[in-house]
Amino acid sequence: MGHFSRRLIQGLALAATAAALAGCGPPQTGLDDASMADIRTRGALVVLTLEGPTTYTVENGEPAGYEVDLARAFAGYLGLDVRFETRRDIDGLLDSLERGEGHLAAANLTVTPARRDRVTFGPAYKAVTEELICRRGGRAPTRFEDLPGTSIRILAGSSYEETLESLAADHPELRWSARTAGSAMPLLAGVDRGTFDCTVSDSHLADFARRRYPELDVAMELTEERPLAWALNAGIEGLDAALADWFAQAHGDGLLAELDERWFGRFGEFDYVDVAYFVRRVQERLPDYRPAFERAAETVPFDWELLAAQAYQESHWDPDAVSATGVRGLMMLTLSTAERVGIEDRTDPYQSIEGGTAYLAELYERVPEEVTGEDRIWFALAAYNVGMGHMYDARALAERLGRDKNAWNDLAATLPLLSDPAYYQTLRYGYARGHEPVRYVEKIREYRTLLDAQGL
Repeated sequence: MGHFSRRLIQGLALAATAAALAGCGPPQTGLDDASMADIRTRGALVVLTLEGPTTYTVENGEPAGYEVDLARAFAGYLGLDVRFETRRDIDGLLDSLERGEGHLAAANLTVTPARRDRVTFGPAYKAVTEELICRRGGRAPTRFEDLPGTSIRILAGSSYEETLESLAADHPELRWSARTAGSAMPLLAGVDRGTFDCTVSDSHLADFARRRYPELDVAMELTEERPLAWALNAGIEGLDAALADWFAQAHGDGLLAELDERWFGRFGEFDYVDVAYFVRRVQERLPDYRPAFERAAETVPFDWELLAAQAYQESHWDPDAVSATGVRGLMMLTLSTAERVGIEDRTDPYQSIEGGTAYLAELYERVPEEVTGEDRIWFALAAYNVGMGHMYDARALAERLGRDKNAWNDLAATLPLLSDPAYYQTLRYGYARGHEPVRYVEKIREYRTLLDAQGL
């Protein structure tokens, strides 16, 4: 895999957290009735969690997930490593925390009155709604009165059970079954297969799942927004204060917003047709080209999934694609660019992948060194679309307008001005359809995240 990691978190204080230990080994007892000084002496923060696509998974032998990134950042703030220990279900997770087997429980836990009676929560870091998720074309109640008679299966021990129990007080014919799992994702998959009519999911997980299973549909919202928070071992003196201080900092310096963007924010408004086509082409076309993307990524500073996402945006993985302007092939190379990178046949998909990757890598190296982190790759991708000269113009214009010329978000706001004569007539490279590279990068980021959602 290339050096551009999809899980990169800018601003983490300690690189040591990247080597965090993970596992499901024997629980560590005796972690309660301690203090923050004791945790620092032990050298590791013990985080209990559940397996799920946005919570905790293992990729290439390393933990990955929204909660993983968040916990690593907190551990880095404390100057500690972090050890993750998974539990089978929510009840087991909270039982373990109550027995003092971990310092924190980080697993997309909704704060409810019943749970507050059982454990102590830290600051809220996200707000979600609970949604009834059904399959397109099937039974999909849109009113509480229509819920009775619907086949509903939900996550055992979840806040969803509390929600349905509350609804059943007014609708006593309402019935459901519960399944033990680490997240609602297996139940969402069951709805997609037609095993049962509907399930309940937090809104952010449902949005993620619909990118893997586009036939899923949000039938109705069951709750108002509710906070998510970590549960903490209340016997550890000073842990609550450390969490409060760190979360305030994470809110203030943008880390929480960055993680939301990284994990959940790259999806545009759900487009059923676009996502359904993408999922189909992942199954039908991508397997032919995935090895070539993987080989190409071995020598460049970005991963194969990003290259595949770019190619999909360019051609929908069609090696015979051609535009009115003469660009063609899987990576839609111009004749001059193909010659520049040594490609003889633009319609050969493997040569096209090789050439497109080489060209993107060249642009990446030409990006000014002040542009760092993920901003650098977005800058390079935009240059692939609109040309490096216009990107230099956008930087100059951003600086003139008091924006940060090294930040992609500021450039994304500046680029559309390149089609306005009041601006482009004052710039070296002149007119450009500046909205196009912005849309280009947005779509690549979305397709890149959609590839993650496919579990590849």
